[in-house]
Order: sequence, then C-alpha cells, then structure tokens
Amino acid sequence: MPDPRIKNEEQYEALREKGYSKEKSARIANTPDAGERGGKASPYEEWTKEELYEQAKNVGIEGRSKMDKKALIYALRNN
Repeated sequence: MPDPRIKNEEQYEALREKGYSKEKSARIANTPDAGERGGKASPYEEWTKEELYEQAKNVGIEGRSKMDKKALIYALRNN
C-alpha cells in the first residue's frame, strides 16, 4: 500500500531503485513541482543565492540560512 506521506510515489520508487536513501527519495518526491522541468533547469551555479535557498527550503535542508551560495549548491547536490 502506498505511503500517504509521499506525494509522488512513482518518483519515490524510481529514486529508491537508483540507490537513493529513503529520506532523500522522500524529500525529492515531496518537493512541489518535482520532476516537471524535465532536465531543462539551468545549473545551480547560474541560480541566485535566493533561488538556491528556496530550493533548499523545499527539500528540507537544515542549516540553510547560514550557508553561502557554494554551500547551498553542495547541500542540494549531496543531500
């Protein structure tokens, strides 16, 4: 039975099959508009710090308010 806490169960399962942790898969699958860009998003280096902060907020990265742009990029790619 699907977990009601997961907004996009199909994406969650695909991420789990790729080897992502349960926590990271759930965060990504629960992000609003997750997967809608279809690979057309610009690289994080081209985003503003504010855009990176909002994305970090969407995926639940803790400590984001104290991070600079480089740290936000690292956290988004590795959490």
